[in-house]
Amino acid sequence: MARGSHDAQRSTHARQALLMAARLSLARRLEAFESCRHELVALSYRMLGDLGRAEDMVQEAWPRWQAHEGDVASSRAFLVTVVTRLCLSELGSARARREETRPDRLPEPVDLDEGGITRVERLEQVSMAFLVALQRLTPAERAVLLLHDVFDFEHQEIAERLGNSAVACRKLLERARRSLATERRMLSASQEEHRRLLAAFLRAASGNDLQGVVELLAEDAVLVTDGGAEGRRFAGQRNLSRPLQGAARIAAFVIATARHTVGVLRVEEHRLNGQPAAVFWDGARPFAALVLAVGDGKVQRVYFHADLHRLSRLGRQVDLDLNLSRWWSSSRE
Repeated sequence: MARGSHDAQRSTHARQALLMAARLSLARRLEAFESCRHELVALSYRMLGDLGRAEDMVQEAWPRWQAHEGDVASSRAFLVTVVTRLCLSELGSARARREETRPDRLPEPVDLDEGGITRVERLEQVSMAFLVALQRLTPAERAVLLLHDVFDFEHQEIAERLGNSAVACRKLLERARRSLATERRMLSASQEEHRRLLAAFLRAASGNDLQGVVELLAEDAVLVTDGGAEGRRFAGQRNLSRPLQGAARIAAFVIATARHTVGVLRVEEHRLNGQPAAVFWDGARPFAALVLAVGDGKVQRVYFHADLHRLSRLGRQVDLDLNLSRWWSSSRE
């Protein structure tokens, strides 16, 4: 009887030890997951261009990490692999393919603090110009470029994670870099240059200064207005369904649009994707966000975000000493 009681006690102690070990293992896995969360969200956001979907991908990675049996050499490498594969699967869905092929689609503009990706070391890697350039790549090119150039994985490591050969990954990287080569000039402008050109652009637009807008734009500048899948209409004007190219054409569109918004919408200074930006408000609701890509002292790209479903992470107003509101809040005489 005493022996049976002793065996039962040992069995209880064994179960308790196993339970304690399992809890410790889960705590360690949770700690490893949380330490990588910001990096994983930043990866997913750059892959998908949508912060909400990016967060979903990271959440989907947790049960896979939790259920994985055995040790891994690097929790970071394991989680990056899982999230990358989830993003590739998401990009292969019918819904994502429809969105990706829409010519006026822009990545979601976000305040990096609010989006939880402030730990990104190089802000140009989440700039709007960089994200737009990434959208033009195939999902596989996008993944290889990010894993190699941002996350510092070697070609063989990438090949193993994507189920491809190292030679194929090298070719994907080469193609991706060639596609991004022309955009590099827009990834190195200083914050001061962004501030100066944003202020000058809005001052000229609000002042009905057509020539002033033209002179700020590069000759081959491009304007993209994203009003969402259904488009947006305001004061009889609809957002452009396709990009508009050329300084003169863009300036004419900007001046025509400004005539309907000066004195009607309120403008605030924000920092979106790490860069100075303007957010327009209709009462208490965000109406649109304006982000510029600049290089060589000129505005190279004008991104006008008017998809109301993707204007929820604009963050707080910041003081960039641009005084944007003084130009936009008063009607023209």
